[in-house]
Amino acid sequence: MTQHIGIVGCSAEGAALCYRTICIEGEQQLGPHAHPEVSMHTHSLADYLACIEAGDWQGVGELMLASSEKLARSGADFLICPDNTIHQALPLIAARSPLPWLHIVDAVAAQAQARGYSRLGLLGTRWLVESEVYPERLAPLGIECVRPPQEEREDINRLIMDELVRGDITPEAVPRFQSVIQGLAAEGCDAVVLGCTEIPLVINPGNSRLPTLDSTRLLARAALARAADAG
Repeated sequence: MTQHIGIVGCSAEGAALCYRTICIEGEQQLGPHAHPEVSMHTHSLADYLACIEAGDWQGVGELMLASSEKLARSGADFLICPDNTIHQALPLIAARSPLPWLHIVDAVAAQAQARGYSRLGLLGTRWLVESEVYPERLAPLGIECVRPPQEEREDINRLIMDELVRGDITPEAVPRFQSVIQGLAAEGCDAVVLGCTEIPLVINPGNSRLPTLDSTRLLARAALARAADAG
């Protein structure tokens, strides 16, 4: 038996990619077509955005907490959230959570350490990039976090929120992300964090100037490892 994974979803595309990764890669550890039990709960993205845009991170946390309680009742053993931005609210509600969480930055940091990276460029929504979600967990490990310039943050945020969260990929998206990554490489970054769970829809190791750290799939693999090891 393996442990039951609870997914606290936020945006559909990121949550779906995380779920698919768990199910598809599960068989590498558990055998053909096998994967741990998985449950997911998602509030409306509009509910999250209403809080985020108002700077109400406690409200974001309460939505996450409500999901965690429903997942606990469904039998989940631990929780993951395939959304980097709302991890900003996790410390506000973690003590009240009925279940333990795997933190998405810890999954990324473990891979960065394993691959010897020490200066990471960060891509994501402007709320994530301007927060301390990544720096506060990377700095104690001796890993620097580099943010793109303000104008590029706004462009990336627009592409994410207007297009990628809807699964809409326009011809502009790939070259714009590539341009930002090129700038991060010029700043001395040795890898780039795909810190929005939708960015892997357009950027991958084959089209990125820098090695990529795919936060979505890394979190899913960390969850698989925990479910299998603790089962």
